[in-house]
Amino acid sequence: MSGVEERMVTLDEADIRLDRWFRRHFPGLTQGAIEKLCRTGQIRVQGKRSEASTRLQPGQTIRVPPPVQAAAEGQPDRAPKPLDARTVKDLARMVIYKDDWVIAIDKPPGLATQGGPGITKHLDGMLDGLRFGAPDRPRLVHRLDRDTSGVLLLARTPGIAAKLAAAFRGRTVRKTYWAVVNGLPVPMEGRIDKALARTQGLGGARSSIAHPSDPEATKAVTEYTTIDHAGRKFSWLGLHPHTGRTHQLRVHCAALGNPILGDVAYGGESGMETVTGRLHLHARALVLPHPAGGELSVSAPLPPHMAETFQQLGFVAPAAEPARWQD
Repeated sequence: MSGVEERMVTLDEADIRLDRWFRRHFPGLTQGAIEKLCRTGQIRVQGKRSEASTRLQPGQTIRVPPPVQAAAEGQPDRAPKPLDARTVKDLARMVIYKDDWVIAIDKPPGLATQGGPGITKHLDGMLDGLRFGAPDRPRLVHRLDRDTSGVLLLARTPGIAAKLAAAFRGRTVRKTYWAVVNGLPVPMEGRIDKALARTQGLGGARSSIAHPSDPEATKAVTEYTTIDHAGRKFSWLGLHPHTGRTHQLRVHCAALGNPILGDVAYGGESGMETVTGRLHLHARALVLPHPAGGELSVSAPLPPHMAETFQQLGFVAPAAEPARWQD
């Protein structure tokens, strides 16, 4: 059927109900409509009929039928608009690694990974521009927040997407983020093991440290180290998440007492008159098993606003290393 779309469940969506997944991605869709689409088999998980209460796992594929987008937006079904030449060139410039199995891009801050309330431009809607002649549309394997920059991995076929999702789910992927935070952490390195709870606010989904008795809490673990600091006012942290929850690093840094610079939603006001209010969180590197064997390492340079902040604070960041695929 024309217009059918398949989306993959990401790490931070583990264990949520199918109906909640649809309401998150298509806020205008009613509960009744979701249940009807499930009953008639138009919504499927892993190709099978599923109930609205089905719990999802990372790496699973969800069939999104044509009526969903139309019902959510109140508009008639229509095919995605072709990408203009400028957008295609912009996408090509983001690519920092490409082979027959995967594509890695350097996502700029401000570009949403997927659609949501009030989001009309997002990477998921532009993936046809990253086919490079391949028959399959690339698939997102994981996500980054709209205002987070850095390495984002795409799979070039459905089978590779499943393999990569399993790698992320099995925690064989090593992720490194860089952040500039307010203050100096005490201790200067350590492990944050604080479960998170999801809430829904006017600005969309939010996360917070969960109460120990909350049955909906999800485990979240982050290791951190202070790479450099400017007195006790600002610090450059290396963050290594062991789980992939929504806003995990932002909430964990705030819980540490050192919110990320520019993260107003979680208490990280700029504190520097000469620095923009943009979020200072960057997905610096990924190291993961390559689907064809061996290990792939990819890193991305700092975005301009963070590079400016580093210069002002006297932090010296090493250049991003070229991507490497080693047996």
